[in-house]
Parts: sequence; C-alpha cells; structure tokens
Amino acid sequence: MLQTLYSYFWWERLWLPANLTWADLEDRDGRVYAKASDLYVTIPLAFLFLIVRHLFEMYVATPLAGLLNVKEKIRLKATPNPVLEKFYAATTKHPKQADVEMLSKQSGCTVRQVERWFRRRRNQDRPSLLKKFREASWRFTFYLIAFIAGMAVIVDKPWFYDLREVWKGYPIQSMLPSQYWYYMIELSFYWSLLFSIASDVKRKDFKEQIIHHVATIILISFSWFANYIRAGTLIMALHDSSDYLLESAKMFNYAGWRNTCNNIFIVFAAVFIVTRLVILPFWIMHCTVVYPLDLYPAFFGYYFFNFMMVVLQSLHIFWAYLIIRMAQKFI
Repeated sequence: MLQTLYSYFWWERLWLPANLTWADLEDRDGRVYAKASDLYVTIPLAFLFLIVRHLFEMYVATPLAGLLNVKEKIRLKATPNPVLEKFYAATTKHPKQADVEMLSKQSGCTVRQVERWFRRRRNQDRPSLLKKFREASWRFTFYLIAFIAGMAVIVDKPWFYDLREVWKGYPIQSMLPSQYWYYMIELSFYWSLLFSIASDVKRKDFKEQIIHHVATIILISFSWFANYIRAGTLIMALHDSSDYLLESAKMFNYAGWRNTCNNIFIVFAAVFIVTRLVILPFWIMHCTVVYPLDLYPAFFGYYFFNFMMVVLQSLHIFWAYLIIRMAQKFI
C-alpha cells in the first residue's frame, strides 16, 4: 500500500509537464538537477538553527539589549490563591461577570479583588520585553543576511532582469551551487520557525503566522521538486527585502526609541506594499501564471504552485491592511 501511495505521489504528471519524466532530470553531461532527497538535510539544519539561535540570543542579543537600555516594566504579582489559580489554569484567563461573582464567593475575595487578581495574573504571563527583543534581533539578523545573500545569488542572472528567462529551457535547467545553499538555508530557517512557534511570543496573528510558515515550506519544497528554482529564488529574495526592516523597527520599539521605530516602520510599510502588493502579484505571479503556458499545457503542479501563491498573497493583503492602519497612526 505504501509503495502504491509512493508511486501516485511521485507520478510525473503531477509534478512535470506532459512528455517529461524524472529520467529527463537525472544528472548528466555536467548538469546537476534538484532532487527531492536533497531536502532531507533541512530538518537537521533546522535544529542546528535552533541551537545557533539560542547561542545568539544569549551571547549577542542579550548584551545588545543592555547596550540599548532595554528595560523591563515592574509588574505587580498576583497574590497566591489556589481557587483563582485553578480556574485560571483550567477554565479561562478572562472570566465573565458571572464567573467573577462565583469566584468571589468561593475565594472569600471581593469582586473587585478577583478582577484585579486576574489582571495581574495575566500580566505575569505576558512575555518579557527582553524575550521579545531577543527574538526580533535573531530574525533581523537572519533576514538581513538572507536578503544580501539572495541578491548575490540572483542579481547577475538574466532572469532577474527579464522574467521570461525564468522559463527558458524549463524544466531542463541545471541547478547552481549558490541556488542549492540558498534553498537549503531558507527552508531550514522556516522549519525552525515552525518548530519554535509554540514557545515564541504569541501574537495576535498567531494563526496567520502558522498558515504563512506552512505555505512557505510547501512552496519552497514544491518549487524544488518541480525545478521551479529560478522563480523560487526571486520569490524568497522579494520576501526577505522587507522583513528585516520590520524586525529592526521592533527592536527599536522595545528599546524605547520611538521616533527611530516609527521612521523605520514607515519605510518598512512602503517597501512591503511595493514588493508584496505590486511586484509580487503584477510581476512575479504574472510570470508564474502566464509565461509557462507559452511553453507547455497547464498541469497539476502549475495549478498547485499558483494556488499556494494565492494563499500567500491573501496573507499579504491581510497584513498590509494592519500595516497601513499602524502607519496612519505614526504619520
């Protein structure tokens, strides 16, 4: 049964255009092609990223936080109360008025004291400013290095200037060593983000972040399987171009540098809107939707890749709405 499922999963018609087989993408005559087995290395690399991140946060981000004078606000702790603690842990952190009145009778506290206890208890569980700063510092460092590396990988390639070159000779396109490492590092990083998301600071867009990480991992993996590497490198570099700006704005916000944070955020908002609401849909997605049809009939992989691009684009529209609202407040 597993062999049957394996055969169906790797059926050429799912991944490759008509009249092409996996045999056409075997290494020969000095040409090297992407292989699914290459991606096995990304899982151990993801755990290596988690180790490097831990060391970075301890020995780089923490001293940097001290230099930028990142200070914790004094938080009043909730008085130990077994009745309220049990309700807080087992039922809800935000009790309704009826629950507050019931807990008041059970604990011997006034309604006002119960409400104050839950406020302070929730405040205790909020992530520390130092934790937020260290996470932002790590992501800023990676995204900045990844963006610089990504531009170095693609800036001298003809498809960076002419998007029709993305599909020239597809899928018989040899993989370059720089493309291999760019893919492996980016995919490993997103695996590490997915593995650590439960322990990271939980934000309001937590669900959207999970969807984004999963969609990104699927897109990167699929583009590797189907040899969409040229398009994939363009998409990854485009995404990294604004992310490091957001993380740097967060760092200055946690350090209390409000004006610097606001100015960087305005720049981030402009770059985000241009890259993800203009360049991505009207250049990159046009390239992945329209140009391939000039070379071969649409197949499952074509539809699947572009569907995942639509998922990402939908998330970008959602985030752009939030970003524009925040930018309006700063302006």
